[in-house]
Amino acid sequence: MKPRILFPALALALAGLAVIAAQEDAEKVHPIGYSDTPQLPHSKWKVHDIDRPRPAVVEPAAEPGGPPSDAIVLFDGSTLVQWVDKDGNPAAWKLVDGAMEINNTGDIFTKESFGDCQLHIEWRAPDPPVSNSQHRGNSGIFLMNRYEIQVLDCYDNLTYADGQAGGLYGQYPPLVNASRKPGEWQTYDIILRAPRFRDGELQQPGILTVIHNGVVTLNAVEILGSSGHKTVATYRAHEAAAPIRLQDHKDRQPLRYRNIWIRPIELHDGQE
Repeated sequence: MKPRILFPALALALAGLAVIAAQEDAEKVHPIGYSDTPQLPHSKWKVHDIDRPRPAVVEPAAEPGGPPSDAIVLFDGSTLVQWVDKDGNPAAWKLVDGAMEINNTGDIFTKESFGDCQLHIEWRAPDPPVSNSQHRGNSGIFLMNRYEIQVLDCYDNLTYADGQAGGLYGQYPPLVNASRKPGEWQTYDIILRAPRFRDGELQQPGILTVIHNGVVTLNAVEILGSSGHKTVATYRAHEAAAPIRLQDHKDRQPLRYRNIWIRPIELHDGQE
């Protein structure tokens, strides 16, 4: 007896039905969600709610420290097109070996503005070091053009605690000194929840976490206000998003940055 030959379309349809049936059987044993569970506090969703939207899929970078699929690349080593000076002109820092090098032409700013975000940035202090304390490989990363994460060669370099690398300048020292030697590349992974204002008044302070070379140096600290030198930080109402600024400290040593990317963060429901 000859074997039966099915038309391709019919065969595909039957295969599809078989897959659906298998999925339904699997879900009976291992449900993908529930509709009969308790309501979560301050939320419209139930525990394990089957109707709750699933997270978007983001592809991680192939190599550690690389930008994931939803990141905005601010500097890839080839161009400064994402950066401007204080007057809005193209940034004039020097491109060297896939990095941007400070050259005493002033601070630079991202063209785009950001609020809640995850920022990855790498930097290298000069080797051999020159000078000491705050004049040894000094720069800064100003989130929202206001809140400064200190960049400084703090390897075997004594300075005041709230001016060390990995800290929020003038406010919080880092929990530990995780600095690498001069000339070695260092990483910052920074998470910011921007401050909230209403009718010109502060409603919620900003929240900041910093990871320096894989080590937590600031753990969800409350930002006290805009950073300053020899001043107590205070808040002044500002926009929900602002540029990131990299500081030219006008030191003799040219500090470098590379591999800068950012992910604007959307808060989950119930977090506002």
